[in-house]
Amino acid sequence: MASSYAPFSLVFNGFAATKPKTSSTFLVPSLKLSTGTSTSKNLRSGVSLKPWNNHGFLFRYRNFSVYARTASEKTVHDFTVKDINGKDVSLSQFKGKPLLIVNVASKCGLTSTNYSELTNLYEKYKDQGFEILAFPCNQFGGQEPESNPDIKRFVCTRFKAEFPIFDKVDVNGPSTAPIYKFLKSESGGFFGDFIKWNFEKFLVDKKGKVVERYPPTTSPFQIENDIKKLIAA
Repeated sequence: MASSYAPFSLVFNGFAATKPKTSSTFLVPSLKLSTGTSTSKNLRSGVSLKPWNNHGFLFRYRNFSVYARTASEKTVHDFTVKDINGKDVSLSQFKGKPLLIVNVASKCGLTSTNYSELTNLYEKYKDQGFEILAFPCNQFGGQEPESNPDIKRFVCTRFKAEFPIFDKVDVNGPSTAPIYKFLKSESGGFFGDFIKWNFEKFLVDKKGKVVERYPPTTSPFQIENDIKKLIAA
C-alpha cells in the first residue's frame, strides 16, 4: 500500500515546495495552507493531508477555493444504485439525512479500524438520522475480491455492521459508477478526479450536497465533529 501512495506524496511535496506556475496542471488560484503540528484530536473541520507527509501542513477544505462546483443542481438524491443483494435503491430515500459515503474493502490494512469505527459511529448517531453508505471496490490492490454475499457475510458477522452495503463498483476509470462520478465532480480540486485508495470518505449534507472529502488515512472517529455539525444543522 505504501508504494501506491508514493506518487501522490511526491506530487504534494513538490507542490508544497514550489510556487504554482501558469502552465502547471496543479494551478491553484487561492491555496491556503496552515503550518504547524496537528494531532488526530484536532482533525475536525476540513480535510487533513498530514497523514500523507511529514511537513506539518494542515490542508483545510473550507479555505480552499481552487475548485468550482458544478453549475447543476444535481444532488446525491438523484441517483439510483444497487444494494448488496442486487436490488435498486433510490438515494432519494435519504433526503433530510447527513450521509458518509465510503468505498470499502475487506482485505485492506485500513479495514479493521475503519469498519469498527464506522459501526461505532452508526450505532451512536443512527437514531439522529445519520447514515453510512458503503460501496465495496476491488480497484486498489485487489483487496475486495469476494462476491457480494461473501462481502455481506464478512461485514455483518465480523463487524456487526447495520448500515447499508451496496453492490461492488468501480470508483475510478472508464467504468466509474455514476454516483462516484458525481461525488468526485463535487469535490475535485487538490484531490483530483480519482479516488486514492480504499476508505476515502465523502460527507454529504441533508440536501444531498458534498460538503467534505477525506483521504483514506483519516479515520471515521477523526471526523465525528463534522458529522455532529451536520446532524445539528
